[in-house]
Amino acid sequence: MANILIVEDNAANMRLACLLLINAGHSVLCATDAETGLTIAREHQPELILMDIQLPGMDGLAATSLLKQDVKTAAIPVIALTAMAMKEDEEKTRLAGCDAYIIKPLRYKELYRVIDTLLENNLPQ
Repeated sequence: MANILIVEDNAANMRLACLLLINAGHSVLCATDAETGLTIAREHQPELILMDIQLPGMDGLAATSLLKQDVKTAAIPVIALTAMAMKEDEEKTRLAGCDAYIIKPLRYKELYRVIDTLLENNLPQ
């Protein structure tokens, strides 16, 4: 399975995401802020990133934009995780470079479906 980075500042949300991913057979890297997430992404090259949008300091949109501008991390799919459910919020995530958008609270079937789709689409040809 995949090595997935979770960037999430809420401890309960982090525990839930980790549990869901580990139960699905993935290995998990964790960061509680964007700066740490950027460092881990560059050093460990995960196959996918779950990025909370509302983070302390640098937000998830700015972090995603930086990831997509970096040659080392640009190809890593990023799933935006957010409690914001307005259509314009989804558009902001796309403009920042997010590959998918999931509204919290996490629903495991949706999470697994989106992860599987992005990982399949990102396989080397």
